[in-house]
Amino acid sequence: MNQMRKKMSVYNLLKQPFLWRLTASNQRPGIISAINPTRMACTGNSEISHEDLKALLEKNKNLLLVDVRTKEEVDKGRIPGSIHIHVDSVEAAFSMEPEEFKAKYGVTKPSLDVPELVFHCQMGMRGGRATSKAQELGYVNAQNYKGGYAEWSSKEGK
Repeated sequence: MNQMRKKMSVYNLLKQPFLWRLTASNQRPGIISAINPTRMACTGNSEISHEDLKALLEKNKNLLLVDVRTKEEVDKGRIPGSIHIHVDSVEAAFSMEPEEFKAKYGVTKPSLDVPELVFHCQMGMRGGRATSKAQELGYVNAQNYKGGYAEWSSKEGK
């Protein structure tokens, strides 16, 4: 039992190769979390522009576009071809077994190295959080459509 406590002590955790961060104030204030850098993606640019997203939608049938807004927001309009997974459910959804993911969302769960996995919200913030979460889970090519539905609907119409 003492051996187990020693392994799990804060002191020993602090010695591990994790990146420590304080969560944002709109999440759980004052909570410190660890990110294991060996599971983080090094994708370089993890944002995608309106023009690039539009081109992907036209040419790539394997693109998985994930709308992380609330159901009420999605009901008012959506980007064609997107699936809805609320931002607070991204970690759980992308941790599901492939069969469970397909049954719940109606699409095949992407592999960790899927070439095109794009998250979006209304204006970019929640999409960025979802993209970061996906990258922490190992989705190395996850990207955020920073302009979000607000930019899409202004340029493309509802």
